[in-house]
Amino acid sequence: MKKLLNTLYVTTQGAYLAKEGETVTVRHDKSVKLRVPIHTLSSIVCLGRVSCSPALMGLCGQRNVHISFLTERGRFFARVHGAVSGNVLLRRQQYRFADDENFSATLARDIILAKIANSRVVLMRAVREGQSSDGLPDLEKTVERLSFLIENLKQAAPLEFVRGREGESSRAYFSVFDHLITAQKEDFFFRGRSRRPPLDRMNALLSFLYTLLAHDVGAALEGIGLDPAVGFLHRDRPGRQGLALDLMEEFRAFLADRLALTLVNRQQVRGKGFRTTESGAILMDDATRKEVLVAYQKRKQEEIQHPFLGERVAIGLLPHVQAMLLARYIRGDTDGYPPFFWR
Repeated sequence: MKKLLNTLYVTTQGAYLAKEGETVTVRHDKSVKLRVPIHTLSSIVCLGRVSCSPALMGLCGQRNVHISFLTERGRFFARVHGAVSGNVLLRRQQYRFADDENFSATLARDIILAKIANSRVVLMRAVREGQSSDGLPDLEKTVERLSFLIENLKQAAPLEFVRGREGESSRAYFSVFDHLITAQKEDFFFRGRSRRPPLDRMNALLSFLYTLLAHDVGAALEGIGLDPAVGFLHRDRPGRQGLALDLMEEFRAFLADRLALTLVNRQQVRGKGFRTTESGAILMDDATRKEVLVAYQKRKQEEIQHPFLGERVAIGLLPHVQAMLLARYIRGDTDGYPPFFWR
């Protein structure tokens, strides 16, 4: 099994990353703030005004360490990586299957089944734990609705039908998401999904975690040899990583949503750690962003038993495992793709 390596997140504005032998050096204000051996890293994420030396980019390319550049609020700018890995025949087969509507619909249906099931688990746990007595009837009703959509998707269906059920499940799930927030209700509430820009603290937190998740999934796909840009549910669009968006659907509720709720309900992040810009966008301050990054890293180090492989796997390796299983399916080594179902 692949070893879980660290992701280096650099949030200090004006920081400069350079190569010193086999080490990544982080400098700021003419002093060295951190040194990290390259062999301990799987990727580097630079948020805001952070730059890298060409020599470091070359070293990272040789060692298959991806460097991603994001805005301070987590919006993707660019990624630097070395030579494309994997068998070219795998990618050619991926492109052929992406043009096959029946194959795309089947794979998209499997992924969305897992997404809806994992969203339902989040709500069922809230019901079982009695987190929201006032919202209990709404939560139970939504669990039933998601169960109906799961049954509705068990038969073969066209791609547009799958998309329609995915949209319906998301609306139902997010319609009761506010009931899952049990602390700091004046500062953290959810009235609906807002993205660019996020218009409340909860949406800002979710969007940031989704960006981190998309980075991890995209890197996992590239590491396996698949093209993150060519998806089956999310069709081709310039600048969009369609396959990464496909695969991360399985992990949104399990990893991002649950972590966001934990951070708020346990008061690990506070309302004062967010600010409103003139445009109405909500941004995290540096301290809050670092708190979220630390929590995300710790969550990735936890282990669960993979429902298909039956082995203990670090949560941070789940995107790699699912990318590997998807590659096997595309190559024809298996009869189907087993998506990640949270149990």
